Amino acid sequence: MRITDIQTYLVGNPWKNWVFVKLNTDEGIHGIGEGSLGHLSKTVETAIHEMKPFIMGLEVFQTELLVNRLNRHVYADGGQIKMCAVSALEIACWDAIGKALGQPIYNLVGGRCRDRVRAYANGWYRNERTPEAFAQAARKVVKMGYSAMKFDPFGIAQGVMTPKEEALSINIVAAVREAVGPAVDLCIEAHSRFSVSTAVRIGKKLEPFAPAWFEEPVPHGNIPAIVEVARHLEVPICTGESLSSKQQLAELLSYNEVDIINFEPLHMGGILGSRKAADMVDAHYGVVVPHAAQGPVCTAACLHIDASTPNAWLQETFEDFNEPWERELVTNFPAIVDGHFELPVGPGLGMDLNLDEVRRHPYHENPDISLFEENWHLRRSESKTKA
Repeated sequence: MRITDIQTYLVGNPWKNWVFVKLNTDEGIHGIGEGSLGHLSKTVETAIHEMKPFIMGLEVFQTELLVNRLNRHVYADGGQIKMCAVSALEIACWDAIGKALGQPIYNLVGGRCRDRVRAYANGWYRNERTPEAFAQAARKVVKMGYSAMKFDPFGIAQGVMTPKEEALSINIVAAVREAVGPAVDLCIEAHSRFSVSTAVRIGKKLEPFAPAWFEEPVPHGNIPAIVEVARHLEVPICTGESLSSKQQLAELLSYNEVDIINFEPLHMGGILGSRKAADMVDAHYGVVVPHAAQGPVCTAACLHIDASTPNAWLQETFEDFNEPWERELVTNFPAIVDGHFELPVGPGLGMDLNLDEVRRHPYHENPDISLFEENWHLRRSESKTKA
């Protein structure tokens, strides 16, 4: 079953673009994948087609050779852009393999470790940046059945915060904790906003609210910096989504200070690469919470990773807070029941692209939201309307 063609599809939503692939074979079986990278999804699409000649004619079962060939033969680093392209193709191969064998992917990469996957909600705080508004929105999330949620209370902070802004941010966290009670896991997102000293100061102020973790408090490019933050806090640190190689992950883990890793499967080489990354984390007694801020195909890939990974803890989801048509881009999107994903049950990913719906949402060229733009959390369509 050899690769004969690769097609790509760009989809625009109000806050980013997604890129999906369809990998065709000489036996009429196809697989789908995703390589979305926010503002750079069109760039990833170009990379997919530029690398296409290196894998034409490969058997879809040769996923290791595919990843190695694209990593080595395409002699350029490429970082996240290159890895998203590679991962999209790797995921599509696994989808085709599963379809050929009549098995879900998780049965082919270790088997089922759990019957459902606990989710944490993201994207739910499309409201005013006040403690009252965040608290009200958080209560709705709990009523939907979620027992974990993530949010960034820090506005447009960069590097440092004014005392007034810092106080507001901490008050938002306090209001959410009071609203949802002690049993709900609160994951505090920082989007790489802070200097080391600011991150440590804020992290200490978060400690009374017992968050599940403090995520990406400083940029990822200087690994000793995130380690320094972790060493000073009782709050667990979560990081990893911006890393684009197992070597970077190995360096981070070598310090034995960060043990919650939210790697992005599209940066780790896809499904098998993510399983290997999770094993590296497990060797350091850590847990993984795969990053999933992309489209529905990437979320499905995460669920196959979660299902077959013993040290997978929680799964990020935007699905209940994205545009209502997102689920219609694919067939058989897994249900979220009482804050848990049900596992995909069909062969491969358990879904396919709905190309009619895909074509209804073309790529948009207007700038997406910036995390450092006022009211970014309202998403592009709403923030532009209110501006």
